[in-house]
Amino acid sequence: QVQLVESGGGLVQAGDSLRLSCAASGSTFSPYAMGWFRQAPGKEREFVAAISWSGATTYYADSVKGRFTISRDNAKNTVYLQMNSLKPEDTAVYYCAARMGRLATIVWKEYDYWGQGTQVTVSS
Repeated sequence: QVQLVESGGGLVQAGDSLRLSCAASGSTFSPYAMGWFRQAPGKEREFVAAISWSGATTYYADSVKGRFTISRDNAKNTVYLQMNSLKPEDTAVYYCAARMGRLATIVWKEYDYWGQGTQVTVSS
């Protein structure tokens, strides 16, 4: 079992930056890939970014490429999502997810554990 707790969300203006953190606890001695997903009201959950266990491989949704950066610190069991140049359309609840194994994926159904989510609101 892996428990995930997100933090760092908030209300910002368009063009601002935020950094989300996701702290993992529990069975963190096993390798696990991490992903960030988001869900806006009335919309389906969508992929944002993912990172492999080693951090060598990352994936991004086209909508955030060049603005968001995913990273991880395995010594701290924490994954980060640096979000720059935020837009109103980035407004959503952001969830981090863990997938047991070394390889990341962009498919939310392939993740095993989820955090409770953190709200990001970007005003225009």
